[in-house]
Amino acid sequence: QVQLVESGGGLVQPGGSLRLSCAASGSISTIDAMDWYRQVPGKQRELVATSTDTGATTYADSVKGRFTISRDNQQKMLFLQMNSLVPEDKDVYLCNSQGITTRETPFSRWGQGIQVTVAS
Repeated sequence: QVQLVESGGGLVQPGGSLRLSCAASGSISTIDAMDWYRQVPGKQRELVATSTDTGATTYADSVKGRFTISRDNQQKMLFLQMNSLVPEDKDVYLCNSQGITTRETPFSRWGQGIQVTVAS
């Protein structure tokens, strides 16, 4: 079993910052890509940022220059530093990870999601 747990969400004023964390645990052999998504209830999930095992990163146009994705492979952690937040960034943020289990089978898991609210 592989689990992902997000933390670090909350309420922040426009222009403020938050740092999200995602901790992966369980029967993990290797982790390939780790991604952040966000979703408003009833709408499609939006890919916010990706991080591959080689260190390559990509960002949605809406967050480029404001958000930074990073990871600690040894600790199996994924981070999202969010700066210059705007009300449109309000969403449930979800972590996704893909890799190989200790049983040499592929996995793809979602965290439970964490709320980010940007308001005065």
